[in-house]
Amino acid sequence: MKHFIYILLLVFFGLNVLAQPNKKTIKVSDKLQLIQISNHVWVHVSTEPITGFGLVSSNGAIYIRKDKAFLFDTPVSDSLTEVLVKAIADSLKAKIIGFVPNHWHEDCMGGLKYLQSIGVESYANQLAIEEAKKRNLPIPVHGFAESLKLKLSGKTIECWFPGGGHTKDNIVVWLPDEKVLFAGCMVKEMKSTGPGNLSDADVKNWPSTIGKVMKKYKNAQIVIPGHGLWGGPELLEHTLNLVTKIN
Repeated sequence: MKHFIYILLLVFFGLNVLAQPNKKTIKVSDKLQLIQISNHVWVHVSTEPITGFGLVSSNGAIYIRKDKAFLFDTPVSDSLTEVLVKAIADSLKAKIIGFVPNHWHEDCMGGLKYLQSIGVESYANQLAIEEAKKRNLPIPVHGFAESLKLKLSGKTIECWFPGGGHTKDNIVVWLPDEKVLFAGCMVKEMKSTGPGNLSDADVKNWPSTIGKVMKKYKNAQIVIPGHGLWGGPELLEHTLNLVTKIN
């Protein structure tokens, strides 16, 4: 009987291992790497100079279904965004058909001009579009006010504006089939000891914005910040603690 139970346990754990996503890391260059975090989601991590901050490592996400992809945030420059697009095509065998920036800063949509040059559709919070117009930046084509649902090979992408935080226009992107929340710069990694760049922040509303995100996306298993290491819902709680202290 013990032998039979032992065999069952081996089978159970064997199936569990087989069921886990085959996570990979692809080093494209010293400035760019792609890291798989779920069956259909990759994080692109780029390192480039950001005005006033020097070299900064920034995160974006790639959602792939079949041979098509949506991109959430670009590297800071058009040139590195071009490298990213080529890497997605060559290594991940997918073509980018849509793009959504988290907010108007260069570490979110610095590569928009290149994406538009190759015909990628762009979607953004209307507040981000207004900021882009004021600052003579490339302008996302399709705007939304509070929320927007997109489809990628029949799977839902939910874009939602919960309120101001890191900027007045920052949004989150929810991928329900993956239980992945791309929260961008409104959420800090666990190692962060402060809220970061406050030059365009909505400090007053940031805590309530994070509270809304925590309430709406209780099922999130992976939360991706704009910079640093991703994790689970604990990043939201950590961020709430940080931004509450500055109010």
